[in-house]
Amino acid sequence: MTSAVVVRGALVRRGVALAWFTIAWNSIEGIAGIVSGIVAGSIALVGFGVDSYVEVFAGSVILWRLGRERHGAELSDAAERRAVRLIAITFLVLAVGVGVESIRKLAVRAHPDESLFGIGLAIVSLVVMPLLAHAKRQVGEQLASRAVTADATETTLCVWLSAILLTGLAANAAFGWWWADPLAGLGIVYVAGREGIEHWRADELDDCCT
Repeated sequence: MTSAVVVRGALVRRGVALAWFTIAWNSIEGIAGIVSGIVAGSIALVGFGVDSYVEVFAGSVILWRLGRERHGAELSDAAERRAVRLIAITFLVLAVGVGVESIRKLAVRAHPDESLFGIGLAIVSLVVMPLLAHAKRQVGEQLASRAVTADATETTLCVWLSAILLTGLAANAAFGWWWADPLAGLGIVYVAGREGIEHWRADELDDCCT
């Protein structure tokens, strides 16, 4: 067995471990975000919680993708493209769902309650997610895997969503700006929608060039 094969095998195992951590962490974070968002009437917090389950789905896709590694390069390329498209779809589904509810909240002038728990959740995410995204990106680049790199981008998106969420929740708690929450939701829509379209178009470009 060559050293290159041994190194790649170690990278695959690391990628699998990171995917499992993503699934476990975001499963807990998702429940916390959705429940606290429902209690406070915060669409931004609910959207953040739903995004955590998008991360869970993306982590599951990466587990499937890395599991195909043993079948060889040709089959792995097909799995790679399928994995990227699945991740792109999760971005777009999140954008549509949060967008519709954010617009509804603005239209009816729904006033969410302040959520100190949600603020704490956003702060913790701002600490954990950048480290996880960096680790995933390193593995993705070393494996030359667009799927793993796309998953790293999705985790980076979670960092931006945490910052947007924190801004909206803090503005509502400090100043009573009820509209800051649905506007934060629309910020989530913009970032998620942009990433979904970019990943989908990149995959289409790869199909045209192969």
